[in-house]
Amino acid sequence: MLKKTITYTDYDGNQRIEDCYFNLSRAELTKMRLSYTGGLEKTLEKIAAEQDAKRMYEHFEDLILRSYGKKSLDGKQFEKSPEMSIAFQQTEAYSELVVELLSDANAAAAFVNGITSFPQDHLPKIAAVPNTTN
Repeated sequence: MLKKTITYTDYDGNQRIEDCYFNLSRAELTKMRLSYTGGLEKTLEKIAAEQDAKRMYEHFEDLILRSYGKKSLDGKQFEKSPEMSIAFQQTEAYSELVVELLSDANAAAAFVNGITSFPQDHLPKIAAVPNTTN
């Protein structure tokens, strides 16, 4: 599980600092890996190698929304729902996270590593996202 502290400005102009939680269980990760031809890691490596920023955005969006949730108070559950993901997606915290992951390969690698159990040697290849903001 990854706890990510995100600083952003809300829609009332207030600066906020929020702890957000992300996690993919081994079962969820296995299902994701099996849904991609050649596996999720190879798919992300291919997209990065092709410098396909649009597809990389789509895959990071999917990873963020699938992994977003809240840890139960007793620590036994990581609660997720489509409604929770949509609510998060409608915040500026989400926007800040997306921009960070697409513009900083190290942050992207740390995020992927934090929410999954990808092998360490795949991380730099997965996170090699071209900087398209220039």
